Amino acid sequence: MAEAARAKPKPTPETQHFWDGTQVGELRLQRCDACSHVYFPPRPFCPSCASRKVSVFKATGKGKLYSYVINHRPAAPGFTPPYAIAVVELDEGPRMMSNIIDCPQTPEALELDMKLEVAFEKLDDQITLPLFRPAKG
Repeated sequence: MAEAARAKPKPTPETQHFWDGTQVGELRLQRCDACSHVYFPPRPFCPSCASRKVSVFKATGKGKLYSYVINHRPAAPGFTPPYAIAVVELDEGPRMMSNIIDCPQTPEALELDMKLEVAFEKLDDQITLPLFRPAKG
């Protein structure tokens, strides 16, 4: 019997620009043209001032480990425990939930505030996930 696959996000008109970016190796965020607030997840209005004048831009893909939990239970299809469920604070300000790769999934290796960089994992022709790994250099 084949192992169950990881659940895939379903792009919406409001999030399509984000998923289009991941397919070409870009982490895209939104910035409010009225108040300059940078935010994630994607939405058609600024969560700070409610302006609908927002722009999409390519983020650096760099950040730091803000928080995490290591899951040891095989509850989620497509994951092999142990694996980290992490909150990454991007250099641009917003935080996003993701997974940490290319690193032992232990408290000794996953240090808070460690520098991270985005890495992309293609699931299929429509979805490429942004994951994070320890930054080089």
